[in-house]
Amino acid sequence: MRLDRFRKAVELLYDGRCDIYEYIPVKDPVTKKTKDEEVQSFSQIPCRLSYSQSPITIQKEAGNIEQKIKLFISPNIKIKPNSKIVVTQNGVTREYKNASVSAVFSNHQEIELELTKERA
Repeated sequence: MRLDRFRKAVELLYDGRCDIYEYIPVKDPVTKKTKDEEVQSFSQIPCRLSYSQSPITIQKEAGNIEQKIKLFISPNIKIKPNSKIVVTQNGVTREYKNASVSAVFSNHQEIELELTKERA
């Protein structure tokens, strides 16, 4: 009972929504070649993104900032490796792929994400 209340409290922090797409192998009947086809597995799932940045690494001509992006989501959602995750949070929609194996806890799961492309 206490865990349920804690989980509900954590989920109150979710201010984003995500769509999750998996890739399944599909064999072309004509060419007999197999290619991965994108299939939506979840839609409009409550979630939250968290960002952290490492210190600037100065190189000869440019500095690099490494940003870590972490997705917080229900532990009931099964996200396969290399899935595409489209997150809308604070009015901004971005496309990611999961860059880590899920760390699953009793109240949530955490997945490191990698930005796949920035839309202009």
